[in-house]
Amino acid sequence: MRDEYIKAAQKVIPDPNILINVVSRRVKQLKFGQRPLVESLERLSPEDTALREIIERKITYELFEPEKEG
Repeated sequence: MRDEYIKAAQKVIPDPNILINVVSRRVKQLKFGQRPLVESLERLSPEDTALREIIERKITYELFEPEKEG
């Protein structure tokens, strides 16, 4: 993974745990055949593609809070 992509993605998703989870889920999707949401003149690894998608805000995430019973 390219350092400049990681640093730029951290500006979009500052929490490293969330960033890792978003990237890993997207990498799995790309490896199973989903098309990239970004274009590149060079061949990018699935990890770099996922980071570029985050940087360009093509993919996002939501946090769900568990419902409290009471």
